[in-house]
Amino acid sequence: MAIRLPLAPYASDPGQSRGRIYPASFSPTRSAFQRDRDRIIHSTAFRRLAHKTQVFVPLDGDHFRTRLTHTIEVGQIARALARALGLDEDLAEAVALAHDLGHTPFGHAGEEALEICMRPYGGFDHNAQALRIVTKLERRYADYDGLDLTWETLEGIVKHNGPLLNGAAGNPLANFIAEFNQEFDLELHTFASLEAQSAALADDIAYIGHDIDDGLRADLFSLTDLANATTFISQILGDIDKHYPGLERQRIIHELVRRVITLFVENVITTTRSNLTRFNPKSSHEARHAKEVIVAFSDEMNIAQKSIKNFLFKHMYRHEKVIGVWERARDAISKLFPKFMAEPHLMPPDWESLVKNSTEEARAIVVADYIAGMTDRYALGEVMRLYPMDANPASDRLF
Repeated sequence: MAIRLPLAPYASDPGQSRGRIYPASFSPTRSAFQRDRDRIIHSTAFRRLAHKTQVFVPLDGDHFRTRLTHTIEVGQIARALARALGLDEDLAEAVALAHDLGHTPFGHAGEEALEICMRPYGGFDHNAQALRIVTKLERRYADYDGLDLTWETLEGIVKHNGPLLNGAAGNPLANFIAEFNQEFDLELHTFASLEAQSAALADDIAYIGHDIDDGLRADLFSLTDLANATTFISQILGDIDKHYPGLERQRIIHELVRRVITLFVENVITTTRSNLTRFNPKSSHEARHAKEVIVAFSDEMNIAQKSIKNFLFKHMYRHEKVIGVWERARDAISKLFPKFMAEPHLMPPDWESLVKNSTEEARAIVVADYIAGMTDRYALGEVMRLYPMDANPASDRLF
């Protein structure tokens, strides 16, 4: 039976949560942050992540990561970091599970396309969209819209990548954050909790590990290519070869990925403990007001992770196979947005009703909400329904 260690003084204490917008009844079996985690897991937006792209469109193979499998991996790493640092594991996991809820279909390609479509109206941002989902767009509870998450989880969703210092001028989604902040002050000028900071680095660690895995399994690059590009990977592969000469490629890949993740996790723990000694925060409030982020990689590991990201950007995200899919994904979003803007009756009735007698900007936000919530499969189906003349033999697979 696992033993839960007492929280450190700088951890977020669920018993001292700043609460929710709507009063919630006391639960004798779950903490406030456990309830947040459970509400996120049972949300419609969370289920949709199973059919949203991470890098590869899910239709392209059964063994590549989706947004859902990525999110689960991030949650596991976030909990591991929180446990080692004396933080609240449930809050770290809740922020991790919610961090990608605002992503569009087709991953970053879809987000780029929707951002371009929304540019005349201020743009699109997936973190702001995640806040809209958990405070407005999830319509499940009898008493209110959204999931009514605690202040700490909402703060983590909005600020896990750092303080928001640039205001919200001209951006309707950022304006949404600013307007929400007037109602429920998330202290946008400070860092988020250490639990949210842990979730942010867990995201980096997870996608570095699984993109190496997926890229190798898709033959976008070789182990030799990867070793030649970064000393960090070369040393790991050399150690694997030393201890397991002649090991089959599939096992080498798994051994590489697990070692990469382990080394990054251990480095974060070591570096963060040093930072905690240096800053000596006596409370979660003091941790938020530190002069810099506390949960961090060492300088040496920052160099390693940047070299891996640079390699993946060139050899994976810009690989002709991936670019070809992304271009078709962008084309799909670029077709859907103007169609729904011009003919909102083509959306389901409950969505169409939201744009009646609205301004053009308000209609654009509703259309963006509708498209951003689509799964890859549903978006493809909508393109085929609205543009049947564009259908081709490959449409059932990937357009």
